[in-house]
Amino acid sequence: MNALDTKIQETFPGESVYKAPERYSLFAGKNLPSFIKDWLVSRFTDEDGMLDKEDLSIFLNRHIPHTNSQLKGDLINDNQSVTLLSRVIIEPDVKAGILRFSIPDIGIKLNEGEVPPYIAKKFPELKGGEVWGVVKLDYVPPQGKEKGIIEITEYTPFKPYEVDLEYYRSVRNEYSLEEWVDLLIRSMEYNPEGFDNFTQKLLFISRLLVFVEPRLNIIELAPKGTGKSYIFGNLSKYGWIISGGIVTRAKLFYDVNRNTPGLISRYDYVAMDEIQTIKFSDEMEILGALKSYLESGTFTVANIRQTSNASFVLLGNIPLTSELKPLNKQYIRELPKVFQNSALLDRFHGFIEGWRLPRINESLKVRGYALNVEYFSEILHSLRQVGDFAAIADDLLEIPKKSDTRDVTGIKRLCSGYLKLLFPNVHSANDIDKSDFENYCLKPSLEKRGIIRRQTHLIDREFREDLPTIVVRND
Repeated sequence: MNALDTKIQETFPGESVYKAPERYSLFAGKNLPSFIKDWLVSRFTDEDGMLDKEDLSIFLNRHIPHTNSQLKGDLINDNQSVTLLSRVIIEPDVKAGILRFSIPDIGIKLNEGEVPPYIAKKFPELKGGEVWGVVKLDYVPPQGKEKGIIEITEYTPFKPYEVDLEYYRSVRNEYSLEEWVDLLIRSMEYNPEGFDNFTQKLLFISRLLVFVEPRLNIIELAPKGTGKSYIFGNLSKYGWIISGGIVTRAKLFYDVNRNTPGLISRYDYVAMDEIQTIKFSDEMEILGALKSYLESGTFTVANIRQTSNASFVLLGNIPLTSELKPLNKQYIRELPKVFQNSALLDRFHGFIEGWRLPRINESLKVRGYALNVEYFSEILHSLRQVGDFAAIADDLLEIPKKSDTRDVTGIKRLCSGYLKLLFPNVHSANDIDKSDFENYCLKPSLEKRGIIRRQTHLIDREFREDLPTIVVRND
């Protein structure tokens, strides 16, 4: 244990967990996100920090579904109720007027599971989409012409932490900036000591910007093995990652046939991973819908018009030279053609140069105290709702009158996101040193928006190359 471990234990006694590879070995072969693993490790760790692996193993076998499980057979043949901590996928069946569910990990298909109306009324999250929770399942045998069905008879949402956001914000006062950044990286499940320098650490935590800032649209291109998929796919139940396959407007925005909202309406962020492998059912339809949404946060499908605050992320690979530089100065050549549209590209607020980050290696495996991922994800989710930071950015920035509005919007949102991550303790412009704001909020924001500006200029000369001269106010 080092000084940072002690500080984390003292300031977050109930929200931290000791992380080491060997403590998570029992989860091998189980498809569980990090926020579930951390919660389970915390639950089975005593006050002396000892993990009860035997009891954890029993719990996993009894209450966590796995592919070869006989739980479905227990339900049908033995008439036993089954209680699980599980991922459940809800799909409204408009024609039948019922809510169906599936649990893929134990082979329960959509046509085999139903959510009774009295359960759906109590828990609105069971009306569509993917949820995590403790579910009690019972089998209802065939009756007359009615087929047998598996029902959810009890449900408890998986939300083990009541987050005190003000406490989290105030605790930042106990940490130096370097310590706080290391805490964030540990909580992302990486070892801060495995990075080359502080600049690289700041670039790495930039991946969290879309977790905390509403309607912030980011592109990251990086070589394989830099951990981008893991971050966006494992840290939060409030985000959704699309990995390959066919994407439709109905899936992203609104499904008119099923009368159900798409991913954009249900999550804090939607990330398209391995973007080069994703196909679109109708590219022009997707292009039009994305332009509207990325610009204004609204979209229209048929006669349905809705708004959302979800952030949008593009993740892709990029070939590099032997000096680890992009082969082509036009980075977006690596994106599908639909994203090589200058008007669409300009609607993205920032670009993360993922090739400047290290490939995942043994030195990046976390060992030490960190925030429990479930608690951490709730904090990030809660920070999205706080408007203080956007107001602080407004107060601190000097914006030339002729500045391009999209540049200003992007830089302000990026600055607000960096404030939330690095300086959550500030409540007004007077609470932060202006040099800190300039160095750790404004400069990286200008850099990320500047890349978008230059890339847009390379494919369309109608777009100028330079950003407006946005600086920190002197008064």
